[in-house]
Amino acid sequence: MSRVSAPQLSFADLEFLHQRIQLEPSLRAIAGFLDTHASLVDDVRRDLERGLTHPATGRHGVTAPQVLRSLILMRVKNWDYRELRERIADGYTLRHFTQFESQRVPKHDAFNRAFNRLTPDTVRAVNDAVVHAAVVLGLEDGTKLRVDTTVVETDIHHPTDNTLLWDSVRVLTRLVRQLDDLLPIGVGAFTNRTRAARRRMYEIQRMTTKERHTQQVPTYRALISIAEQVVKDARAVVARTQRVDGDIPSRVAVETLQREITRHADLGDRVISQTRRRVLQSEQVPTDEKVYSIFEPHTDLIKRGKVLKPIEFGHKVFLAESGHGLITQYGVLTGNPADQTHVAPSLEHHTAAFGHVPDLYSSDRGFFNEANLEACKTAGVMLTCIPQAGGKRSAEREAFEKSPAFKKGQRFRAGIEGRISVLFRGRGMKRALVEGRERFELLVGAAVLANNLMVIADLLRRKHARCRPAAA
Repeated sequence: MSRVSAPQLSFADLEFLHQRIQLEPSLRAIAGFLDTHASLVDDVRRDLERGLTHPATGRHGVTAPQVLRSLILMRVKNWDYRELRERIADGYTLRHFTQFESQRVPKHDAFNRAFNRLTPDTVRAVNDAVVHAAVVLGLEDGTKLRVDTTVVETDIHHPTDNTLLWDSVRVLTRLVRQLDDLLPIGVGAFTNRTRAARRRMYEIQRMTTKERHTQQVPTYRALISIAEQVVKDARAVVARTQRVDGDIPSRVAVETLQREITRHADLGDRVISQTRRRVLQSEQVPTDEKVYSIFEPHTDLIKRGKVLKPIEFGHKVFLAESGHGLITQYGVLTGNPADQTHVAPSLEHHTAAFGHVPDLYSSDRGFFNEANLEACKTAGVMLTCIPQAGGKRSAEREAFEKSPAFKKGQRFRAGIEGRISVLFRGRGMKRALVEGRERFELLVGAAVLANNLMVIADLLRRKHARCRPAAA
């Protein structure tokens, strides 16, 4: 997977360098920054070499700098794996940026495997190192901070009880069929109930409001019964196929399928339980006990009071942005915690990164409470621009929120909405087309890293333009 030494340049590479073929300005500035701060790849290299006995031997793999630069390029351009591979292979400038030069560019799935070896902690460490480097270079002074939360969606369909039951039935049936194909003697008796489950799922989907009063409960009972039988039979298949004969690759494949069947059977039990409680027993199931997808079971239900999107499925993400556009803090949250809980921790993180609290702290009214105002005042924040949420404002508070300084701070706060929009539309963070919580966090971290490097590239270009002597 990884190779310690960098690939050797060929004569063709040297000729291209001699011709001074250049990248576009943003990528050229990012490449220069990465060249200057070569230590950023150390954590990436450790992830790629994790679990390898002799990482410096064996087949030539993708090096740590190539992985980091390809990941940055993928998020900067918002490409998928196939387009990333095709674009790099098609042009020398992107080959030069990603340091593939005249080497053979690996297939798209090699990029997928390499990126998936990275951990969210590694990407966070690289982000922290990038922010620190920007501070050292004098690109950011940390005098302003604006914070907000948003929701990044997971790649799921809208969850309903009947579709979740149908998902459990069809996925378990498919996995058992795959296991049956692998085993020479098969898995034994297992009835395919997908047609019966699909028929009842569609019956529930097509019911009118009047029909639901009389037909919904009996149809759900039938669908739950089918799902329970499929889960029971799937577990019996796993029990019957515990002893597997054959070569090592076959055993590994069989054991992997057995683990998947067991995992989806457990999820099926949770879906059956919540459906029975909600539909048959008319119970209000707590949000934290619900499963919203058997494919992405880590998905949370988020309610933020938005008119156009009252309910969102994914994860709440906290973002803190400096005055020059660097995202100095980010976090993928669990559940739907109140925004007020982030003020004190964000001040502590900012102080650790910059050595002082911001002069201006700005957010929307969701972060307001008296304890947070007091925390900002105690920490030494000169201007805290958090609008009061609800209640009658005192005359002093009313005058403060109408003051020019407060209004200017709120105009500064509005800029983080634009940053979130760029992350969504330009860096692929609107909907996480990845599988699992860890890859979800990796995507968010990579989008933030791409944003920060783009901002640093722009700041460096401006700095160099100011320092360039005027023409005679």
